[in-house]
Amino acid sequence: HGAAELEEMGTDALPRRTPAPAWIPTAKGEEGDFCLRSSDCVAGLCCARHFWSKICKPVLREGQVCTRHRRKGTHGLEIFQRCQCAEGLACRPQREPGPADPARLHTCQRH
Repeated sequence: HGAAELEEMGTDALPRRTPAPAWIPTAKGEEGDFCLRSSDCVAGLCCARHFWSKICKPVLREGQVCTRHRRKGTHGLEIFQRCQCAEGLACRPQREPGPADPARLHTCQRH
């Protein structure tokens, strides 16, 4: 009987959801909080994939291991994404003596 009653009342009887006023501050996500984009996280964190959801993770600092993507679009294939290197740092191969190994680790280094 519920669907027929709704049809008779029309959509005007249904409660309407109103968006939150723009002046209400929205809390930024802390490390480990769920997010949709990096702007959802506090400063120093980015929004990155963790299994099949996305959480706020720390932006990488100097010396930390980073991910260098050879092909555009491969970042979306990772189950555990890392954030990018912090400002002023670049993701480069670790400096080690010996032959160049394409599989070697990359770390965040000063430009």
